[in-house]
Amino acid sequence: MQDTNFDTLSQKFAKNIYGTTKGEIRAAVLWRDLEPVINAFSPKSLRILDAGGGFGFFSQKLAALGHEVVLCDISAEMLDEAKAQIDAATTPLNITLVHSAIQDLSADELGTFDIILCHAVAEWLVDAKSTLQGLLNLLKPQGVFSLMFYNKEAMRFHSLISGNFDYVKRDMKVKKKVKLTPTYPLFIEDVRHWFTLWQMDIFCQSGVRVLNDYLKYHLPPGFSKQELIEMELEYSQREPYLSLGRYVHFMAKRNT
Repeated sequence: MQDTNFDTLSQKFAKNIYGTTKGEIRAAVLWRDLEPVINAFSPKSLRILDAGGGFGFFSQKLAALGHEVVLCDISAEMLDEAKAQIDAATTPLNITLVHSAIQDLSADELGTFDIILCHAVAEWLVDAKSTLQGLLNLLKPQGVFSLMFYNKEAMRFHSLISGNFDYVKRDMKVKKKVKLTPTYPLFIEDVRHWFTLWQMDIFCQSGVRVLNDYLKYHLPPGFSKQELIEMELEYSQREPYLSLGRYVHFMAKRNT
């Protein structure tokens, strides 16, 4: 078994992330959660690590605010796309590109960071717990870790309401792998337990796509995408909707 590299799929993956309604929801929820944390440091310029950040959607957004960003990804094609977008930006962006597996990042080479982002990466890792714990070596004292991961319970629930009972009975294992379906989805309570072991306090929890993935096939006349995003934001931090998010976003501060 090995971690997933999105070389050869970079364009398709980038389009599926932020080129769709799903992507707009993801961006809206994550930025709603991140923005107050960024503002709390103001006017300080932050050092931010975007670990496994692909083409750097949030790297570019944060660098445009004047922060220093290190964008790391294992995919050279993703980083090529990031470079093209950075070069085309209307204002200079302070983004350093690092072609590396996140397991190989070290504080000796990169220094430490005020904020580490790791979004939609953990579910592609053979050993997510150890890899994420290793990232914390690059986090400053009182630094913030922003982790978004694919929710295995939501994956099960979506399959159940779709009538895919045989798939659920196989513990959601497929005979033929779908390349953009995460390989190692995670349970929320397992990840919460990891944060406890790491002596980190989770101060923000949100579900991402708590409604969109459960919409009926036939939608009412005049259905509004903008209203859907507003409802996603409204319900993303309420239970039981949070725990049904296709992804879950945790933000935690180390207390040591």
